[in-house]
Amino acid sequence: MKKSLLLLLIIILCLAKEKQCFAQNFADKAYYLVDSLDLNALTEDDKKLIETSLKEYHIAKDDTSKINAIIDIVEESFDDNVYPKYNLWIYRFVQKSLLAHPSPRIKKRLLLFLAGSLNNMGYVYNIKGEIPKALEYYHKSLKISEEIDDKEGVASSFNNIGMLHSSQGEISKALEYLQKSFKLREDIEDKEGVAMCLNNIGFIYNNQGDFLNAIEYYQKSVKISEEIGNYFGVANTLSNIGFIYNKQGDFLNAIEHYQKSVKISEEIGYKKGVASTLMGIGFSYYNQGNIINAHEYGIKSLTIAREIGYPEEIKNAANLLNRVYQKQAKYKEALEMRNLEIQMRDSINNEATQKATAQQQAKYEYEKQKTIDDADHDKQIALEQEEQKKQRIISISIGAGLVLLVVFLLFVFNRLRVTRKQKVVIEQQRDEVEEAHKEIRDSINYAERIQRSFLATDELLNNNLKDYFVFFQPKDVVSGDFYWAGKLANNQFAIVNADSTGHGVPGAIMSILNISSIEKAIDNNLVKPADIFNHTRDTIIERLSKDGSEEGGKDGMDASIIAFDFENNKFSYTAAQNPIWVIRNNELIEIKAEKMPIGKHDNDSTPFVGGEFEIQKGDVIYSITDGFQDQFGGEKGKKFKVKPFKDYLISIAHLTMQEQREKLYKTFSKWKGEEEQVDDVCVIGVRV
Repeated sequence: MKKSLLLLLIIILCLAKEKQCFAQNFADKAYYLVDSLDLNALTEDDKKLIETSLKEYHIAKDDTSKINAIIDIVEESFDDNVYPKYNLWIYRFVQKSLLAHPSPRIKKRLLLFLAGSLNNMGYVYNIKGEIPKALEYYHKSLKISEEIDDKEGVASSFNNIGMLHSSQGEISKALEYLQKSFKLREDIEDKEGVAMCLNNIGFIYNNQGDFLNAIEYYQKSVKISEEIGNYFGVANTLSNIGFIYNKQGDFLNAIEHYQKSVKISEEIGYKKGVASTLMGIGFSYYNQGNIINAHEYGIKSLTIAREIGYPEEIKNAANLLNRVYQKQAKYKEALEMRNLEIQMRDSINNEATQKATAQQQAKYEYEKQKTIDDADHDKQIALEQEEQKKQRIISISIGAGLVLLVVFLLFVFNRLRVTRKQKVVIEQQRDEVEEAHKEIRDSINYAERIQRSFLATDELLNNNLKDYFVFFQPKDVVSGDFYWAGKLANNQFAIVNADSTGHGVPGAIMSILNISSIEKAIDNNLVKPADIFNHTRDTIIERLSKDGSEEGGKDGMDASIIAFDFENNKFSYTAAQNPIWVIRNNELIEIKAEKMPIGKHDNDSTPFVGGEFEIQKGDVIYSITDGFQDQFGGEKGKKFKVKPFKDYLISIAHLTMQEQREKLYKTFSKWKGEEEQVDDVCVIGVRV
């Protein structure tokens, strides 16, 4: 394994800097050089791996196959626990090779390699906590990179030194080195490196609690990563921004950035990022007091974390669900999550301990290694001279191939010139469409935040209802359905469940008009549900009469209002188009709706009547819109329908209200399947 990894690193360097022929020549020399090292300390598994590597190397028929055979074996055998030892092997190999290669071109390649090795050794000492040693190797690497004018290597060393100072609390030095790295990467147009530097600077400001600067640098990093298509970087940085907003208590912004991160992570198959960010969304909802959504996202995060087997993500998701279950008084489930969290934490600690032990053992083993003897060194030089002759022959062949390639490229260039203008036009049109789409999406997201501020809050419902649920699933981002609640002048608590005309943006605008009209009626100290709806209807008709049409707007809403009088075991109600259902002793009692909407229609002069209903302990009251029963789905793609919906509510009414909400969510999703959601859905349940 040790020889194979060393060969891979040498070959990769050659492939990145030289032609294929030189890569193979150098690979052969490296192979014989490493083959002469003292391997007495190897385990039996290591020896078997080397035997396999030797066999594959000699069986391979051509140069390219030889390289691929070695790379395949190394990729299967790489082990982080012995990484420090490999860097020391590389360091010693390069020192020997520098003596055997007087050519300035090859010397520069080896020095590039040496600088990279020193940088890696600095990283190893850094993670072991040996800070002076780490700093020493980082500066050695920096010195070599500066001598050979390797700006990319200099920038890398500056970045590592800066992050080391950050870990030691030396913030001014950290920022100084990171800014140097940033400037160099800008000069060499290394946009990916620029984005990384910006992200690291944001990370430092984040740790210092300077969230304003942290977000500024994170956003710059996101913009550049988006430009170059580095979606992995975009997803991670958006998640970092979400974390800051969550920490500041700006949960809406936190959730918005987390959701963008989740979407990108899902698109690129970055499951670890999906699990981590879903957990962040769950904590945002938990901090808001929205336990239902916190539970939903916690379950999603835990499911993915278990699927990919990442202990850190499993631990964090279990921590969130432990808190959620305690809030829900589900102490058995809370204990299970707490035990899982402890199990994952112990696993992480054990893994860290084993890794540290392996690193110390690797260092000890390497110190026992001997230097390459002079005879093997002479043999290596002779082989090098022989291979240089082969290289010249192959270079001539490549030159002839390049002539043919130039002829072909001239032909291609002529063809590309014809289509270039068309491509520019198409790209401009695409950019315009994408920009317009982004503006529309941002506007709708902002509208959703405004609409949500009009809905009944969890705090208001929790303070006035002992046992309830709200299953609210809009068709689009914004909704025509809404639920409102408030105290009446007689101190009764009223809830309204309504379906406004339309859905999406028009429905959302109509819902805000309808809510404002309801609140206007209640501000006039009306307490009877029928009076409230009559006044609301008059306000809506008056406002929509100015819409410019000949007859005035006929929009409005179908809705029900329930005013609870818990002291006298009853509620008063009015149902406009939408019925109210009460399940008692496994039977459904239907309070039929009055057949007229709240808005302009043929009978809008007829007043709403409403009524009262005597309630008993254990009654479950359901207020609904028509979205659930009108949804197409199932095996035949038909509507769910009213009768099956009634039967389904009867079958789940004995469950807790939170369990009922989860059942409704799962049943609706399963029924809908791949079908498009046809309307907004809102179901409210209250247990007496």
